Amino acid sequence: MVTHAVRRPSMKGPMRATIAILPILAAAVLGNVATLPNIPTWYAGLAKPGFTPPNGVFGPVWTVLYALMAYAVWRVLSLPATRGRGRALVAFFVQLALNAAWSWAFFGAHSPLAGLWVILPLLLMIIETIRRFWPLDRLAAVLLMPYAAWVGFATALNAAIWRLNP
Repeated sequence: MVTHAVRRPSMKGPMRATIAILPILAAAVLGNVATLPNIPTWYAGLAKPGFTPPNGVFGPVWTVLYALMAYAVWRVLSLPATRGRGRALVAFFVQLALNAAWSWAFFGAHSPLAGLWVILPLLLMIIETIRRFWPLDRLAAVLLMPYAAWVGFATALNAAIWRLNP
């Protein structure tokens, strides 16, 4: 008896777009709930290193990064359900949860140390997501590289703020 592997077709366009966009919007909104009220108060009073960007840089940068993330995950969701796709998507959504958690650890808890405890695994999960996206869709992996670079920079900034504010 000959058996053939059955490939499930990729999900329909509107569902794919919803799964790509809504979780990212939720992470952005949840992050902003913890972050925005603390910028003019707690964050403004922290000692910061000389390489800290002006506050106005963060919003536009995150908007672009979230758009790139949404397009990257949309591309992977558009693929047939092949080997490795499920784990790649799990890695993506784990890093997205860590992304939102960082705002609550750093800003919400007023703790640069807690922020470090979240941002380090976040950076590792972004790299893991890129690694898992690469064999599936190289463009999707490349689209996450600016995000990895920014979070790498944010990790250095978080560590410097922790060091300057014992």
